[in-house]
Formats: sequence, C-alpha cells, structure tokens
Amino acid sequence: MSENSISSKQELIPAQDSPVPDPLEGVNFGELELSLYRPRTLFSVILSWVVAAMTFLALIPLFAVLWMLIWRGGQRLSVALFTQLPPAPLEQGGGFGNAIIGTLIMVGLAGLISVPVGILTGVFLAQAKDSKLAGTVRFAAKVLTGFPSILAGVFAYGAVVLATGGFSAVAGAIALSILMLPTIILTSESAIAMVPAKMKEASIGMGATGAQTVWMVLLPTAMPGILTGIMLAVARAAGETAPLLFTALFSNYWLASNGRVDLMQPTASLAVLIYNFSGMPFANQVELAWAGALVLVLIVLIFNLIGQSLSHPQIHQQ
Repeated sequence: MSENSISSKQELIPAQDSPVPDPLEGVNFGELELSLYRPRTLFSVILSWVVAAMTFLALIPLFAVLWMLIWRGGQRLSVALFTQLPPAPLEQGGGFGNAIIGTLIMVGLAGLISVPVGILTGVFLAQAKDSKLAGTVRFAAKVLTGFPSILAGVFAYGAVVLATGGFSAVAGAIALSILMLPTIILTSESAIAMVPAKMKEASIGMGATGAQTVWMVLLPTAMPGILTGIMLAVARAAGETAPLLFTALFSNYWLASNGRVDLMQPTASLAVLIYNFSGMPFANQVELAWAGALVLVLIVLIFNLIGQSLSHPQIHQQ
C-alpha cells in the first residue's frame, strides 16, 4: 500500500484529542425563563388552570355518588347480606347472597362463551388485517361496541327464552356475552398487532408453522393486553340490567337445590335486585338496594383494577 493512500485514509479519521463542541454553548438561559408578561406563556398558564378546574368539576359528581353509596350502603354491610336470601316486602333484615352468586355465574358463563370466540377473532383480524373479510368483521365489532344492551336482551329472549320455554341463567349469559364480545375482539387485535414483527419472523425462520407461531409466540406475548380487555368486558357485563330483565329475570331462591345447580331457571342478579328494590315503598328493601349498589360497584372496581394491573407488564415490555 502506498504512502499517499495511507495518508489520505488518516485524514478521513478524526483526531481523538479534538474537543467535542458543546451544543448548549452560547445559549442564554435567562431568556428561557417563563414570564407571565409574555402572551404565549400567559395563555398556557390560563389553559392549564382551566383544564385543572374542569377536571375537578368532572370529579365532583363521581365522588358524590361514591360518597352516597358508602354512606347509605355501608350502613347495611354485614355477613348476613352475603349469606341470606332477599326478604319479603314486609320482612326485616335479609340479604342478597343468591344475587351475588347469580351475577358471578352468569358473568362466568358469558366469559366462557365470549373469550374463546373473541380471542380467535382478534387473532384472525391481526393476521389478515388487509382482507375484506377482516375489514367487515372489524367494522361489525366496532358497531357492536355501541350496541344498546336492551337489544341484546331482546335477541336472547327471542333466541333462547322462547326456545327453551323459560327464563334462565344460560339466557342471561348469552345476552351478556354479546355485550362482552366486541371489547374482547378489538383489544385482542390491538394487543396482537403490537407484538414486534421480528418475533414472528424469528419463529417462522426457525421452522414453526403459522399455528405454532400464534399459539407459542403471539398469544403469550400479547396476553397482558388480552387479559386487560377481558377484565374490562367482565366489568361492563357485571353492571348490566336491561338484558337480564328479558333473559334471567329474578329469583328469591338459591340457584342450587338438593346439591344440584340448575342453570335453566330464573336467576337473581345484583343489577336486577337494585332495580327491583329501589322502587319499593319499604325502607328495608331500599336500604338493601343501596347496599347492593355498593357491592356491585366494588365488584366492578375490582375487575377494573385487575385489568389495569395486568396491563403494566405489557407497558414495561414495550
């Protein structure tokens, strides 16, 4: 190699001892200080205070409702509420243990119906996102997010109640699953779509099939987001009243009799109990309605907190 080529290459290499220029050199930090005399700064401060005031005003009704529930419903909280049946109109005491069990059973059955269908549909939408069928299904799922809950109850009434000849927990679960399905579909699609493409490419490059890639790579990685959507859907279904009025109706008895659970009979739920008891002219029933509302809010709050906690691993991973 000639000396001229060596010297030309050395010229291209920057000197190691040359000082690095300071990008903040020459900046006057005194000019960067905020001053309310400047129109832009004053406008920003005013908008910040306006947003803070609007947020506080929006939180007043929420905390007022929570305080009323705690004040009115907390006075009746006891072990008897969870172990006794609803009282007759002129009776005192009682509880709504059957309504809590009925709510959990119907929401659980609705989850067994909607979760597998929702996750599989979300996988399909994420994998075939550019196809016309996927676009149609996605549009239908978005429309179902605003679907009136009472129409889900009317549909389940015509499809299940009239076909079986009576109100039942199964009919209520089907109505609730219709309301849970769009939330699970859309959140599952979003969670799967956020999985890095290099993970899928690495799995295919190692010889895995499409089904193996979905089952062993995509779903485990997106599971925190999917579980978040499931918890949000469960929280919505737990507080629905109108669909259950057309499907499960209500019952003053336990769902199990003689050690056997009969799902094909009218079933109590907290939402319908609150609806029924709040309009009665008896102080005992009204107090039970307040207590039931407090318990229902706590159940929904627990599901929402679980959903938020499950979303943290996905946020940290990203």
